Amino acid sequence: MSDESEGGGESTLTVVLAGGVNLAIAVLKLVAGIVTGSGAMLSEAAHSVADTITEVLLLTALKRSERPADRRHPFGYGKERYFWSLLAAVSIFASGAVFALYEGFATVFGEGGEQTKPIVGYIVLAIAFALESVSWTQAVRQVRRDAKAEQRPFFAYLRMIDDPAPKTVLFEDSAALIGLLLAFAGIGLHQLTGSDVWDGIASILIGVLLACVAYLLGSTNRGLLVGRQADPRLVRGIRDHLGDAPEIDALVDLQTMLMGTDHVLVCARVDFDDALGAADLERACVRMADELSERFPDVAEVFIEPVPRTDPKLRATVLARYGLPPRPTQ
Repeated sequence: MSDESEGGGESTLTVVLAGGVNLAIAVLKLVAGIVTGSGAMLSEAAHSVADTITEVLLLTALKRSERPADRRHPFGYGKERYFWSLLAAVSIFASGAVFALYEGFATVFGEGGEQTKPIVGYIVLAIAFALESVSWTQAVRQVRRDAKAEQRPFFAYLRMIDDPAPKTVLFEDSAALIGLLLAFAGIGLHQLTGSDVWDGIASILIGVLLACVAYLLGSTNRGLLVGRQADPRLVRGIRDHLGDAPEIDALVDLQTMLMGTDHVLVCARVDFDDALGAADLERACVRMADELSERFPDVAEVFIEPVPRTDPKLRATVLARYGLPPRPTQ
């Protein structure tokens, strides 16, 4: 994973750029929606307002998650990033999708409205598309660079990412570009046919699009909040490193959890060599914890618990979790 301070700075730049762009676009779309009477344009204005609120929530997430650990939160505040990002997903649905769906159904099933000055809508949509492309490019650049650093394919990295900020910006900007095309189609078909049904259908499609994005982002952050396992490659590296320790006869159980971006908690239950004395055991635990933190920068906390591999209760717990017998390391 990327360095925390460097990645945090890049995420902040991505979010600030997206927020400034969305605020400017929201004003333009609102004016154009009022001038043209287009429901799709008003839906896009709500979309941009939702995106602006999202960026504010993401900035809050980035700042609050950087606070150091204290007495009340001994493992730090890393998960605040997931909480505020989850609220951002809710904002996209509540502020954008619901309004767009309402506007769309009201247009389709309500009284027809007259379209005025559609050229204003086209100009605003073109400007919005150009501005959104700048924000989208920055989000893609960050994700692509981080994926390259992780030596993962682009979409595989998106599935495993533990920093929701760039993913949120990328998804919402992608939805914004698609939404602009839908709004353009709605205004154009309204102008060609004289029926505002097309405008309403465009609004409904924008609402459905935003609802899907909100669901995907909400699902991602829910998993991170609940407590997701660390990157499988990191887990394998930790397992192999502990397996190579001369003091360990068997690795009985290994649990990891993301406590924040680039912040992993490791809990290992191991069967030590019975010939070790208490002092040897203590020194081995301290040494292995230091080695894991040095070799894997994302590892922030390490707990190593000595256990007998033959304990039936522990074995049943491991089997219930993984469905396979624990693999001996030696």
